[in-house]
Amino acid sequence: MAEAIRMPLLSDTMKEGVIAAWHKKVGDQVKADDVIAEVETDKATMEVIPYVEGTLLYIGPKEGEAAKVNDIIAIVGKPGEDFQSLLAAEGKAESATIEQKQESEAPAGKTASHAAIEKLLQQVTVVRMPLLSDTMKEGKIVAWHKKVGDQVKSDDVLAEVETDKATMEVVGYAEGTLLYTGPKEGESAKVNDIIAIVGKEGTDIQPILDAEKQPTQAASAPAAAPAQPKAAVAAPAPAPTAPSGTSVTPEGRIKASPLARKLAAEKGIDLTRVKGTGDDGRIIKRDIDQYLASSAAQAPAATTPVFTAAAEEGYEDKPVTQMRKVIAQRLSQSKYSAPHFYLTISVDMRRMVDARKALNEISEVKISFNDILIKAVAMALRKHPEVNSSWMGDFIRTYKHIHIGSAVAIDDGLIVPVIRFADQKSIAQIAAEAKTLYEKARNRKLQPQDFSGNTFTISNLGMLGIEEFTAIINPPDSCILAVGAIQDTPVVQNGQVIVAPVMKLTMSCDHRVVDGAVGARFLQTLKQMLENPLAMLL
Repeated sequence: MAEAIRMPLLSDTMKEGVIAAWHKKVGDQVKADDVIAEVETDKATMEVIPYVEGTLLYIGPKEGEAAKVNDIIAIVGKPGEDFQSLLAAEGKAESATIEQKQESEAPAGKTASHAAIEKLLQQVTVVRMPLLSDTMKEGKIVAWHKKVGDQVKSDDVLAEVETDKATMEVVGYAEGTLLYTGPKEGESAKVNDIIAIVGKEGTDIQPILDAEKQPTQAASAPAAAPAQPKAAVAAPAPAPTAPSGTSVTPEGRIKASPLARKLAAEKGIDLTRVKGTGDDGRIIKRDIDQYLASSAAQAPAATTPVFTAAAEEGYEDKPVTQMRKVIAQRLSQSKYSAPHFYLTISVDMRRMVDARKALNEISEVKISFNDILIKAVAMALRKHPEVNSSWMGDFIRTYKHIHIGSAVAIDDGLIVPVIRFADQKSIAQIAAEAKTLYEKARNRKLQPQDFSGNTFTISNLGMLGIEEFTAIINPPDSCILAVGAIQDTPVVQNGQVIVAPVMKLTMSCDHRVVDGAVGARFLQTLKQMLENPLAMLL
């Protein structure tokens, strides 16, 4: 008997999922443990396994299309088996009847029929603004790698999109001619808006744009016919010669991240002189920094400096990035909606300093105080689950899992990579994972699953010499821990004044969830673990 594969519930906030990729096509044999698709949710991209065996008879949403939780996305059964009854039971027939009625009632000549649009959609691939993070509402087109009229392969990068978290590449997963591009470079589009259409050259795509009911985009869309005629074009310039290891596209364009291009333009650097060390030889910010440092070292010694005042005062206005915009929105919302209060405690770090030194003598990866702190916080949360909670409006959600976010400052703002199940990992495992995540964050390579799902956040400015500070709660957490520097401080021990390394911790709490006494008991437990490292083993 045919079995329906439905859109699974992959996160507690998920309402629908977008098919990121199909790993099987209709007619393929499917085993119970095969991955048939990848689904992008509001939290991450995850795999769908059917847990049944047979032939893939039906696929519902195409790649890039969405389906609600529990909707049928595929059907597996015997070859030639009738599966229409499953779809009929889902209410498909009723839906079709309603749509036909709406079409008959629509004013003549104003919109294409639903059937015509459905047929057209089978001939082209519509590329929509993907949901690339759990807080993303819109994305800004940083760069188009293709223009209308260009031939597109299934693995071509069509555009680079800047979100509130990172700059990521958009792949069309379609072959044909690029028929339409929506937002221009520097412009934004909301999640799920059409940003491009790929299909057979000359296809009339205007009905699809009209059906979107977005006059702004429809008005700016190119006319249906073939690509605009081109004037006489000069002979193409020779492809740039890049250093060995640096990647160049077939069109002769050196691969570089948007931030690297921006820095190179500001510093007047020729990218053909920079060696790329990113993925596939891509030039990243680190390469620009290394090039500048190398150039400075080779520069001749400067003569006696002469001060020259600027002719006039001035300033520079920079557009707000998507990341900075969302940081402002989320933290403003947190600060003014969540009643914050603050608890500060001092921790004697003498034993922890010795413990870290001993750990690094045997560990294959260098362990920082922040790595130890992540582990200690996770262990303390296990003993005080009330702190590992979120305000949900009508109820308080207490998490059984412990995912620690660790704030990292990058050029465009702040991002919070997440160490999942931190209480179950060793300090060495946390150190290795944190190192990888921090490097990905600085190179804007984090994926949605890397920076979502936090249940508690740590913000550490101690490494920058900050003695003590307060942080704004990072939603949906109810608390955030601000970590100051470890400083030699006079302390009294057995009636004697001695100098000891002391660290100050300040926890910001959402009073709707965490009361003062609850937060205080959590900090006491954390202090005990840091001052007596063996307590972390209990």
